[in-house]
Amino acid sequence: QVQLVESGGGLVQAGGSLGLSCSASGGIFSINRMGWYRQAPGKQRELVATISSVGVTNYADSVKGRFTISRDNAKKAVYLQMNSLKPEDTAVYYCNAEIRERTAVGVSSRYREFWGQGTLVTVSS
Repeated sequence: QVQLVESGGGLVQAGGSLGLSCSASGGIFSINRMGWYRQAPGKQRELVATISSVGVTNYADSVKGRFTISRDNAKKAVYLQMNSLKPEDTAVYYCNAEIRERTAVGVSSRYREFWGQGTLVTVSS
């Protein structure tokens, strides 16, 4: 079974930095796009950043210039380096990946989205 597990969340002061990691495991044939989303209290989940299988990145305007997304295909991992953190960055951050599964009966015919369980980032003022 494919799993995505996030780590690195915690409490940090405004202006500080924090790095998030997400590792995929299980029966994986290939991984296409990976990304990070976040959900602040009382708000809808929103895109933070995505990165394609070949390294093309996309960022939300609110984090561009402060956050950097990267991936390690060999490790099946995606990372989010967050600098110059602001209180409004406080949210649960979720890892996302489009994955073709490898199972006992073969390889999935399509990519399917998988989500991690989230890691809480709290930025104090």
